[in-house]
Amino acid sequence: MLKYLKIMKKEEKLKKKSLNYHKKPKPGKIEINCKKKIRNIKDLSYAYSPGVAYVCKEIHKNKKKSYDYTSKGNLVAVITNGTAVLGLGNIGAEASKPVMEGKSALFKKFAGIDSIDIEIKENNTKKIIDIIRSLEPSFGGINLEDIKSPECFIIEKKCKKKMSIPVFHDDQHGTAVVVLAALTNSLKIVKKKINKIKTIVMGAGAAALSCLKLLIKKGLNKKNIYVFDINGLIHKKRKDLNVYNKKYSRNNKKSLIKTFKNCDFFLGLSSGNIIKPEMIKKMNKKPIIFALANPNPEIMPEKIKKVRKDAIIATGRSDYKNQVNNLLCFPYIFRASLDLRMKISEKMKIIASKYISKLSRKDGLKKSRIIPNIFDKRLISYIPYKIVKYFNKKKSLKINMKKYKLFLKSVTDND
Repeated sequence: MLKYLKIMKKEEKLKKKSLNYHKKPKPGKIEINCKKKIRNIKDLSYAYSPGVAYVCKEIHKNKKKSYDYTSKGNLVAVITNGTAVLGLGNIGAEASKPVMEGKSALFKKFAGIDSIDIEIKENNTKKIIDIIRSLEPSFGGINLEDIKSPECFIIEKKCKKKMSIPVFHDDQHGTAVVVLAALTNSLKIVKKKINKIKTIVMGAGAAALSCLKLLIKKGLNKKNIYVFDINGLIHKKRKDLNVYNKKYSRNNKKSLIKTFKNCDFFLGLSSGNIIKPEMIKKMNKKPIIFALANPNPEIMPEKIKKVRKDAIIATGRSDYKNQVNNLLCFPYIFRASLDLRMKISEKMKIIASKYISKLSRKDGLKKSRIIPNIFDKRLISYIPYKIVKYFNKKKSLKINMKKYKLFLKSVTDND
């Protein structure tokens, strides 16, 4: 009872401080500032009428000139309809705005990217696609956020196909990139091979399915994967599956606790406190446990440590070691994509994952440090640089990499 009261007191304190943080001294987390000074009539004649007309005519002749004369090349829209917000679910567009403002603030803080949040009050998939496509002239990239599955898969696929700018659903791909980096390093520590490990995935939404897709591409054996959702194991006799999760259906139904026997890797992307210590006990030696549900993991690290001293543990929380956070990749992938003026590709994601894991290894791997800290200042000059360097060479783009490295050092807010 005393422990419960302490937790409640801590939550109440966090709530109060968070509300105050968002409200004062001015509401919200982002604002718009001018890049150019408008001090007098002369400046005004350049910034607006009549001088701006010459710029409009240049862009009218060649749309690509918008990258030279406007903010488009460094501007990303963070777009949601609020149907799958954090661990809060379908809370609607208005209630999702604090999260989207936060995402915009992170783009600026960690990669020097200007960003505007757009909350769409619409649940019709076709209409959402049409709305996003209509915004293409304004932005250099689109970050889709907190849209429920399977709609998010359809929206991203159609927008990527029909738009010329980068479109990236971070809940899917950002999570996958960081999970792959963390698993790569964990396997090095426990000396296991990715194609040999038995895997349980708890959750079958956008993040989980995208993680599986990337992990399989890097060698995870589909035969050794068991996917569970709220209705149990994904198996062939179930009638509630869709085209996305059906790919991972097993031939026979099996209970969760039995599946844990001899499991090497647990990946949780579902909801809090649904895994019991007795399940963890059944896992193989040196298990890898990524309990990534937020705000509460599928099982708390303290409970894991009581039954398995040999486990490598990661969560999605900042108050524990090994935080698997999309922030380790999405600002840097977008930075590279905007600078290359290219769509975000599978190759970009794999390069990002590779160098996130390599950055950890530079400092020496250990169970409590399988991925970099999100405030590691090397990330901005390392991850985008490696992506741009690869495509610069592959496509003969003639980008001066020394100047690009200096640019990366200059773009972030270092306060």
